[in-house]
Amino acid sequence: MSMDFIEAMNELEREKGISKDVLFEAIEAALISSYKRNFNAAQNVRVDMNRNTGVIKVFARKLIVEEVLDTRTEISLMSAREINPHFQLEDIAELEVTPRDFGRIAAQTAKQVVTQRIREAERGLIYNAFIDKEDDIVTGLVQRQDMRNIYVDLGKIEAVLPLSELMPGEKFKQSERIKAYITKVENTTKGPQIMLSRSHPGLLKRLFELEVPEIFDGVVEIRSVAREAGFRSKIAVFSRNPEVDPVGSCVGPRGTRVQTIVTELRGEKIDIVRYSDTVQEYVANALSPSKVLEVQVFEAEKMARVIVPDYQLSLAIGIKGQNARLAAKLTGWKIDIKSESQAEQEYGRPRTSNDEMHQDSVSID
Repeated sequence: MSMDFIEAMNELEREKGISKDVLFEAIEAALISSYKRNFNAAQNVRVDMNRNTGVIKVFARKLIVEEVLDTRTEISLMSAREINPHFQLEDIAELEVTPRDFGRIAAQTAKQVVTQRIREAERGLIYNAFIDKEDDIVTGLVQRQDMRNIYVDLGKIEAVLPLSELMPGEKFKQSERIKAYITKVENTTKGPQIMLSRSHPGLLKRLFELEVPEIFDGVVEIRSVAREAGFRSKIAVFSRNPEVDPVGSCVGPRGTRVQTIVTELRGEKIDIVRYSDTVQEYVANALSPSKVLEVQVFEAEKMARVIVPDYQLSLAIGIKGQNARLAAKLTGWKIDIKSESQAEQEYGRPRTSNDEMHQDSVSID
């Protein structure tokens, strides 16, 4: 092996961060396999590659015995002591057996090993770069699409966006820029695999974190997110500073902040509600934009019965139950919605059309 090869190894260590010693050990292990495959499959050998000169030597390792039964793996004590007079029975003697044309095989093997290790190192660097971005947003370019997936170029790697993770009705053209949420980063035998989503609730959460400085700074906190991608979402926010309005912070001046997110999500409706430790208040807020008269809490069933004005019942339930379903996901409570007249009929509740609960929320279409 030439000095040029040793210098190339040094350069790889500097540029790729691949340990030179690790490369040497990998090459030596590969050369042992090559030797056994090409010269003597039964012989136990050790390959030594000089770290400074690149000179490669092959040594046969033989057990010192009184009577030799297999010359490929054993050597007599007398013959061993011709090499080193201090050898004893059961010691291992090493004899150089480097073939004359082993250099050619060594060069091919070393090239294969180094190429493989470079590929592994690059895959490792890519994996390490993206594992920290799991549950984050990335921007890439649409490369191609098949029957199941869209493949997105993220620069160093191609990520996979399953068609099932798109929002309803979404279509992307080749080379179109796309924002997506990283749901999973795996280190597979074929290299890192990055899975993306456009429908995951985490996408909405991260968009707010990026768009709203108060959330980024930790003043306003997102407590919960419920999403039916492409249709409607609800997000519950809380302020650590009493002087900062969490809902207003997310909406932004003239609605600019939330409108940017609505545009990115292609018109998806977003309800921003104030989180509360009080279940009654939280559930009432979560049912925005409908008005709520009363919330009755049943702790054992973790169920809340909500009474709304008669004219607000359809709004509270939402189209195909969407508003009620999202409110339940947001709060983690089962929600049973009754109109005021239904409550009066079933539970004898008096009609109180003017005692609507205070709600703190905003709905963005």
